[in-house]
Amino acid sequence: MFKRQTRLDSKIDYGIVWPVFCLIVIGLFSVYVATFNDYPQNVSKVMMQQALWVGFGAIFAFILMFFSRSLLWKLTPFLYILGIGLMILPLIFYSPQLVAATGAKNWVTIGSVTLFQPSEFMKISFILALARLTVWFKGKKESHQLSDDWKLILAYILLSIPVLMLLALQKDFGTALVFIAILAGVILVSGISWWFILPLIAFFLIAALAFFIIFFLPQGKEFLFKLGMDTYQINRISAWLTPFDFSETIAYQQTQSMVSIGSGGFFGKGFNRVDLPVPVRESDMIFTVIAENFGFIGAALLLVLYLLLIYRMLRLTLASNNLFYTYISTGFIMMILFHIFENIGAAIGILPLTGIPLPFISQGGSSLISNLIGVGLILSMNFQYELDREKQSQAELRRSYKYD
Repeated sequence: MFKRQTRLDSKIDYGIVWPVFCLIVIGLFSVYVATFNDYPQNVSKVMMQQALWVGFGAIFAFILMFFSRSLLWKLTPFLYILGIGLMILPLIFYSPQLVAATGAKNWVTIGSVTLFQPSEFMKISFILALARLTVWFKGKKESHQLSDDWKLILAYILLSIPVLMLLALQKDFGTALVFIAILAGVILVSGISWWFILPLIAFFLIAALAFFIIFFLPQGKEFLFKLGMDTYQINRISAWLTPFDFSETIAYQQTQSMVSIGSGGFFGKGFNRVDLPVPVRESDMIFTVIAENFGFIGAALLLVLYLLLIYRMLRLTLASNNLFYTYISTGFIMMILFHIFENIGAAIGILPLTGIPLPFISQGGSSLISNLIGVGLILSMNFQYELDREKQSQAELRRSYKYD
């Protein structure tokens, strides 16, 4: 009677899959170039690890694609609590050498083995928790009132405080900014009145202005240090503001990055050709490899792939008829956007270094797997949307057959 469409590929959004696949391929080649030139003895090990992380992330993404809305809804509180628990581990199990090098306790290290970065996975749990909280809160209100906006903002703050406190204890300011960007994105689409949003924006702008005024005062840096700001954070801001004044010391990484990118020119030097030493080129500064090898053309192609991915995710978000998925997608888009903006911005010198990886490109399992889990959630949104359309179509066919 009725031919049921059960093809799996009809429910997979290849507009998401293909840009991600291309970015991962570019990432593998870039990590190879960085490792081959900086740590040639580790090429096989690093590439095998990166390939394994891609495989694990792809498996997680594929499994998550089949998760229903109700299952994600039920799992969200447990994932949030699990994420908080995991974020405590770096405060106990850490490497003093790694902390001395990075200034942060954000990696779980046991003995000489660095395992994973819990905050990367917490980003996904945080997105799910914000989405669930927003839908739950709005479901309780029959009509919108301005007083409800304050209550929702307070709920967001209470949800965010444990995460931000743990990041403060880890001294991971860069990752804290990612969580704030995710929160800002969800707030913008949550329906909260601009009469509340604009004062918040003004507050942060005034706070930023006050910070830089203090920073430039003769005793300002010493004052900020006494307030609890770490020396490495002060140095990073100094290196960002006047990088070539500290090109041999605290701004060495950033100035080398800028010169490396500029040396690629319009067409680049060719694959596996890097002439300048850039610290942590395989991770935080992976963009320098692309720009030096393939120049402006290669860097522009990378940005086009990111734009295609974000455009497709936005289309899915606008097409979705489920608020839970809409907020999940918004949070993930903000996360990816901030990562791209901060990583490339730091590499070209318009933003300070924060150690934020470039999505799907940088070496590192935690970030890569977390990003692919996020992709799985977006694919789940499309899968459920197509499934609902199929069920609706089948119902209409049944009704048509019944009356015929």
